[in-house]
Amino acid sequence: MTDDPTKALEQAYRQGATDNDSWSGIPCQGVYGPDDLSELDYQEALGDPGQFPYTRGIYPDMYRGRLWTKREVCGFGSGRDTNERMRFQIANGVSGLSIITDNNGSLGIDADHPMGITDAGTQGVSVSSLADFEELFAEVPIDRVSIAFDNSGLDAFSWMALYVAYAERHGIDPAKLRGTVQNDTLHFLYCGYGDSCPVDLGLKTSVDIIEYCTHHMPLWHTGNVNFYDLREQGLDAPQEVAFGFGNAIEYTEKALERGLDIDAFSARRSFYCSAHIDLFEEVAKIRAARRMWARIMRDDFGAKAERSLQFRFGAHTAGVSLTAVQPLNNVVRVAYQALAAVLAGAQSVHCCSYDEPIGLPTETSQGLAIRTQQILAHETGVTRVSDPLGGSYYIENLTNQIEARATAILATIKEQGGMGTAIRSGWVQRQIDEALLLREDEIEKGEKTIVGVNEYRQPPETETPGGFHAAPEGQGERLAATVRKLRAERDNAAVAKALRELHAQAQLGERHNLIPAMVAAAHANATIGEMLGTVRIALGHDYDPMGVLQPPAEIAA
Repeated sequence: MTDDPTKALEQAYRQGATDNDSWSGIPCQGVYGPDDLSELDYQEALGDPGQFPYTRGIYPDMYRGRLWTKREVCGFGSGRDTNERMRFQIANGVSGLSIITDNNGSLGIDADHPMGITDAGTQGVSVSSLADFEELFAEVPIDRVSIAFDNSGLDAFSWMALYVAYAERHGIDPAKLRGTVQNDTLHFLYCGYGDSCPVDLGLKTSVDIIEYCTHHMPLWHTGNVNFYDLREQGLDAPQEVAFGFGNAIEYTEKALERGLDIDAFSARRSFYCSAHIDLFEEVAKIRAARRMWARIMRDDFGAKAERSLQFRFGAHTAGVSLTAVQPLNNVVRVAYQALAAVLAGAQSVHCCSYDEPIGLPTETSQGLAIRTQQILAHETGVTRVSDPLGGSYYIENLTNQIEARATAILATIKEQGGMGTAIRSGWVQRQIDEALLLREDEIEKGEKTIVGVNEYRQPPETETPGGFHAAPEGQGERLAATVRKLRAERDNAAVAKALRELHAQAQLGERHNLIPAMVAAAHANATIGEMLGTVRIALGHDYDPMGVLQPPAEIAA
């Protein structure tokens, strides 16, 4: 940049493209034509929307039939706080509810844990027991709305038990519940919570959920394999697809080992993908993923049901792409990313709020995120046609290249014995570390332009438009006091009995399903920390992932 206005204007006028590769480093030509797709077999590689291999979408009419579900992740403070924000979202037009747990919940500890009080209710809602669910879902007709739990670690296991217990307490048949639990424990190691969810224990609980819901909750989606969090670590688009599918394949194989039929459970599996900033690459990425998953399910697992072959996905705009400087620029980033998700055929979309690099979304910023989806749905015309970019020489070529790269990475994972082995050996972490360093190096050298960060900078802002969210003073201690009060007033003999039974059930082996015993403990008002700690110690792990608390005497032996 120059301080001379004449030179600055001339430079801006003559500026050309600054990057001729895609965000993931895939070389791009200046123009594409028929010769770039001369060997494309339409029926084999594409098919019409709604037809195998579903490259062009899983439904023939896509959004002409029904728009995507408009979601905004919600969770902070107490159950009552989050309930109020959900009501705000409903009043402003969301069509599905998504709830996320706080840092304590992700670790599997309670609000009164000595190392958790400060974080209670931050980055998500504080839930320690069934009593918190009573506040969280007050006056929410859970038998008539779809609820998504954005929980991936062992908290997914405890939340499913609490939700079933909550439904039973209110006279609702769990078989009528609709929604999704993320339940992707394999990726959880890379979410900032260390080894609080050991690989083998996570796999066991993930498959328990798949098995239980297959038999008892036929409307519930048993997992939302989380591509998004992996991409947030710095991976590129082909790596996002390959690592995500590596996890999905591992769960599928473990579920089959339990004796489940592939078509009995795979139709209730879905994916949670990043909608990153490179618009055409993101569209091509999803088209490649649909084609790959259809073939994996048919050819590798022998699935026959149409829904088993379909890659159903929700998209989350890329939080990692947002910047704390010039935060209003994030409004533009989010809008383009949401456009990519819709052009790719998403079944649900979550738009980040522009202030997320600074703190939790305010009502003002989250309201704008909802409006972003509504403008996209009703004003831009993108809902009129299924796969409007299908047949583009560039898009089809890019789809092929992403598929080829992702397939090669998957082959490397398979050679190692699958994703579980690749995680245990440290290979996955090394790939993430290398990708992150590459991204940072590209930005520092100016090879990737980030507006407001390494180009087009301006003096730092001193305030955020619309204000910012701040946790009320003393929030953590108040939430902790609520848990202490529960422990003092509940029937502790009943809790001890339920935990002893859970401990005994957990010792029956990896393939013995623990959700019924978890539900019974939830009914007795056991806390999440107590339930998960009991399972952990029964299966050979420390009772407390933080290494502070000791197990209750009745299960310590």
